[in-house]
Amino acid sequence: MCKKANLSRDWKKRREVSERAENKKYRKSGCSFCLWFFSHSPLGVRHRKFVSKPNPQEPYSIFHSPFIPFFFLRLHHLLSIAADYSSTMHSNHLLLEEPIRMASILEPSKSSFFPAMTKIVGTLGPRSRSVEIISGCLKAGMSVARFDFSWGNSEYHQETLENLKAAVKSTKKLCAVMLDTVGPELQVINKTEKSISLQEDAIVVLTPNQELEATSELLPINFTGLSKAVKKGDTIFVGQYLFTGSESTSAWLEVSEVKGDDVVCVIKNSATLAGSLFTLHGSQIHINLPTLSDEDKEVISSWGVQNKIDFLSLSYTRHAEDVRQAREFLSKLGDLSQTQIFAKIETVEGLTHFDEILQAADGIILSRGNLGIDLPPEKVFLFQKAALYKCNMAGKPAVVTRVVDSMTNNLRPTRAEATDVANAVLDGSDAILLGAETLRGLYPVETISTVGRICAESEKVFNQDLYFKKTVKFVGEPMTHLESIASSAVRAAIKVKASVIICFTSSGRAARLIAKYRPTMPVISVVIPRLKTNQLRWSFSGAFEARQSLIVRGLFPMLADPRHPAESTSATNESVLKVALDHGKASGVIKSHDRVVVCQKVGDASVVKIIELED
Repeated sequence: MCKKANLSRDWKKRREVSERAENKKYRKSGCSFCLWFFSHSPLGVRHRKFVSKPNPQEPYSIFHSPFIPFFFLRLHHLLSIAADYSSTMHSNHLLLEEPIRMASILEPSKSSFFPAMTKIVGTLGPRSRSVEIISGCLKAGMSVARFDFSWGNSEYHQETLENLKAAVKSTKKLCAVMLDTVGPELQVINKTEKSISLQEDAIVVLTPNQELEATSELLPINFTGLSKAVKKGDTIFVGQYLFTGSESTSAWLEVSEVKGDDVVCVIKNSATLAGSLFTLHGSQIHINLPTLSDEDKEVISSWGVQNKIDFLSLSYTRHAEDVRQAREFLSKLGDLSQTQIFAKIETVEGLTHFDEILQAADGIILSRGNLGIDLPPEKVFLFQKAALYKCNMAGKPAVVTRVVDSMTNNLRPTRAEATDVANAVLDGSDAILLGAETLRGLYPVETISTVGRICAESEKVFNQDLYFKKTVKFVGEPMTHLESIASSAVRAAIKVKASVIICFTSSGRAARLIAKYRPTMPVISVVIPRLKTNQLRWSFSGAFEARQSLIVRGLFPMLADPRHPAESTSATNESVLKVALDHGKASGVIKSHDRVVVCQKVGDASVVKIIELED
């Protein structure tokens, strides 16, 4: 009996040792959750009951059960959940640790040569077209100037652009130019510019007859097919152009009946329409108009070609075919073949075809104003997160609009707006687009400065580690040669705590790929011009590529001396590198004893190297 008891104790002891070893092994692989599940759940109890007495010479394992094959897929799923849960908790912990120092909240925001990694697109208009104001906007952080042709003629915008050129020259700040098209936008025409008062529950008629005068009972519109596009019960929004939502100049209309070409509506809220131009937006209504109107084509062919625009904002993009047609049109206009097309997603139709549009476009603008009318309020943030994720993984710039509407008339944003800007940065936005805030706002410079500071603070708590791993996982293996070099450069820069990444490029693609991985330090893109000819004259390319980097998060361009080819010997590249380092020192991003990661091509070899600066 005593011998039996000893054998039993020995067997139990071996089993406990074996279980501890097994537990340790799975804990190392992040599976302790599953061990707990199997030891405490009914399945685990049932498993232990049916397991035959193991051989004392064999290590005890929970996988001896005959029931395991049936549950294996479910177990594999649990393992995946446990690993994801562990990873998420770990990542969130890292994210929360960064702003843990409460004292840092009271410290003043530090100014720098680069106000923020996130870029700011400013719309220039009546309140922001003087050289003085534009200079202030550039110093505050504006890197792209948007010219909105929904209002104003070419002469007016040309004067503004000349002022922009003067401001760029005086401040020595680069700035790209974006032309925003009108597209199939419905507008109410008020030729007299008298204020129109709309009263709740009153009747108003929308008519395509633009010869009639706009009144409280009649609103002329620029579209003859509205009566065929709407039905009873549809919702139509009418408001001041670039409405902010915080003013009493916007009204909701409900279609009550259609009479021939006219649409009879009931006014749902009181409002006063002021000015000559109002936007009309039908909620989830298909408008059968071309994306590029004849007026748009005329402006692009004249003003756009004359000024070699860097970006074309394609309003109301609904399908990938819209982007392809616009690109075909630009390809016939000489230098504009290099112009990048940013598709504006403004309707549910564009949202539905988002994936195909993303593939065709060079970048995306999330027009939350119009899309916010089509979508329920609780769905807008979901669209933002989903769209920004897709853009980030595709490595294409994403721009978010409508963030600080209240700053059109106020010096400070609301708490909700400040949080909205921060969330846009944390969600992965490359740039923030300011519309009414700088177009007709009272404080254009202060608005840009405030948004820039919010972006900079948000970037400090951006979880780069989690983002990097997510991006690498999405790209998968095998990586392309260029993708591998880009991810390696970012990984090296983070490991050695480099102050900056310098990338030599001729097309700008390598630098954009590096920026895609969202390094915590700035990426200086040294664009080396290429000599080209059309058999009539020689010219250098590179200026387009440099300016187009100004909308990519964390990417700061520098145009190098064209005498140095992009793919060169070590000696010539060293001289260009010295210029880039001097530029970094002058801007304050590089200091003595800092480490710098350099990504360049020497001959046919791509090189990532780490250098440490001396005094």
